[in-house]
Amino acid sequence: MEIQDKFSENDNLKAIYDVEEQKIINANKFIFLSIISFGLYEIWWTYKAWRFFNQKEKLNINPAVRTIFSVFFLISLFNKILRFAKEKGYYNSYSSILLFVGVFVINLSIYLHHSFFLLIAIFGFVFFIPPFMALNFAKRNSTDFIVTKQTSFNGRQIVLIVIGVIFWALILLAFIGTLINN
Repeated sequence: MEIQDKFSENDNLKAIYDVEEQKIINANKFIFLSIISFGLYEIWWTYKAWRFFNQKEKLNINPAVRTIFSVFFLISLFNKILRFAKEKGYYNSYSSILLFVGVFVINLSIYLHHSFFLLIAIFGFVFFIPPFMALNFAKRNSTDFIVTKQTSFNGRQIVLIVIGVIFWALILLAFIGTLINN
């Protein structure tokens, strides 16, 4: 019995070191970073989610390729997140297909020739919130790896915020300039 417990403990420690430390942010930070980055943060989050599952399940995948070709892999990522969360006691549910359709349609709206649709596209994060919440829940309720709640923005996020503020200011100035000239 003692030997079996020791192996279980070693297996658990091995699993902890196979998956890098998971830093999670709250939904408000996710929404803010998504809006300030014009939706680019959702791409980063998708990459990090694939990288997490790649490490956790020792998959033979390339997270960057899965992220770049999200149109083919986003449904499977959302399903994988939901299954993992359910294993950890998550009681909410969502339709991966409907969330994907929402992401797809909202991203297509930027090709319509009206600036109103560009503003709508910024709210694509709405379709990422259910998987984001499910993955955070599963990570917080897992003992297989180290999870840290990130209470402040890290350096990369601060750079993203600064760049986003500059772009938002330029867009606002262009909008005001257009109003003045008309």
